[in-house]
Amino acid sequence: MAEKRNFTSKKAPAKIDLEVGKMPPQALELEEAVLGALMLEKEAFTTVGEILKPECFYKDTHQKIYKAIQSLASKELPVDMLTVTEELRGHGTLEEVGGPYFITQLTGRVASAAHIEYHARIIWQKYLQREVIRISTDIQAKAYDEGIDVDDLLDESESSFFTLSQGNMKKDVTQINPVIDEAIEMIKVASQRSDGLSGVPSGFTELDRMTSGWQKTDMIVIAARPAMGKTAFVLSMARNMALQFKQGVAVFSLEMGNVQLVNRLIVSETELPAEKIKKGNLASYEWEQLDHKIQNLIDAPIFVDDTAGLSVFELRAKCRRLKKQHDIQIVIIDYLQLMNANGMNPGSRQEEVSMISRNLKGLAKELNIPIIALSQLNRGVEGRAGAEGKRPQLSDLRESGAIEQDADMVCFIHRPEYYKITEDEQGNSLIGMGEIIIAKHRNGATGDVRLRFRGELARFENPDTGVFGSDLGMDEGGQSVTYGSKMNEPAANEGVPQGGGGNDFGLPDFPETPHDKDMPF
Repeated sequence: MAEKRNFTSKKAPAKIDLEVGKMPPQALELEEAVLGALMLEKEAFTTVGEILKPECFYKDTHQKIYKAIQSLASKELPVDMLTVTEELRGHGTLEEVGGPYFITQLTGRVASAAHIEYHARIIWQKYLQREVIRISTDIQAKAYDEGIDVDDLLDESESSFFTLSQGNMKKDVTQINPVIDEAIEMIKVASQRSDGLSGVPSGFTELDRMTSGWQKTDMIVIAARPAMGKTAFVLSMARNMALQFKQGVAVFSLEMGNVQLVNRLIVSETELPAEKIKKGNLASYEWEQLDHKIQNLIDAPIFVDDTAGLSVFELRAKCRRLKKQHDIQIVIIDYLQLMNANGMNPGSRQEEVSMISRNLKGLAKELNIPIIALSQLNRGVEGRAGAEGKRPQLSDLRESGAIEQDADMVCFIHRPEYYKITEDEQGNSLIGMGEIIIAKHRNGATGDVRLRFRGELARFENPDTGVFGSDLGMDEGGQSVTYGSKMNEPAANEGVPQGGGGNDFGLPDFPETPHDKDMPF
């Protein structure tokens, strides 16, 4: 008879080499200590509740116990060993977590909740580490999948890490005393400036007087119908900020390419015809003029980006990098409706715009700089009759609810000349003039500011430059005038200048027709 063979190994089982294998980051003892402390002291959840959520716990049983504690606290019921046991029993999960005996053990392992906040923050850190590992592993697996589009993978990766980082951005409440010190310091700095500005200056005298410059953490929306000169206005400001005031400016153009954008700046700076620059048909003296005046722009701290379909996540990453590397002081986005909210899963376009708007405001606060976002207006303006009807209103903003709510300031660009309106109610000429209507100003006054618009150069100017006449938009003392806004309570405009503009510089007069024909906007 054949001898039976015993295939069972008599060797001791091999030990797991913990130095080779890796365990997910965890702190089980601290999890037990926190749960026990929550059932010992009534006010402990007030401290822990804003730090931890159920998924922060590594063990599933600990998650279920914390959910029961969370449920009791939300109903303002006592949290102790007995109430938690009953809550778990009511949910049918008491036996899953180990029964009443395990709950009793948790309370017996801690003496007090003295260090519960410190322990909770360690648990939170371990959770973040596990989430980074989970996201990275998922991305790595998908990166090996040839069927997944790389752009989609990048968007998903960016969205996942962005969501994780947003959840980790917690700011403690600050007692008012140090905030007052900071505010007083800002007032002192502003008082030492001869121009009285506390923010980033636009270079437009009356606009800066009304706003005190674009303020830090503000989101400013500048809206207009097509052909009003939105891009021309912000490029004029970018040029003034960078060249006159040496402020770093980031311009994100979702509509135009970098070369088109820079060509606009070159036309504005050199005062050469756009058509000539486009074709390169310049006389020798014009080449010299181009070479001479372009030197101002070469080293200007203006940073341009023409990424099409820019997402909020991409914008945030680029702005953080620009702030760190070049200390930019303002961001300009042309324009808001061309952005997307990839990774946020909006239910509708209006909800997507709302997400974008909210994130832009959050980015302005995070970087402590103003963000200017251009926006389109709906066709409501075109359908209204009369000179007053052509003036934009807050309700004309596309997806106006979210934009109007999130913006600290809403400005409209209005050029009456475009609608064949050549005179205002007082008979003043509106040829070559544009109005900046400050319709909403959370921290200041509203009103209208008139500027000169030079369509052939794609730029706005202060009205007192005298290019089209020194008296237009000025009072008897030679000072530029701010006109009261008709979108708010009516105010008497005393001292409104009379008469139109001549030409004090011997330059050829421009035709009294809309100037946007020379260059598209």
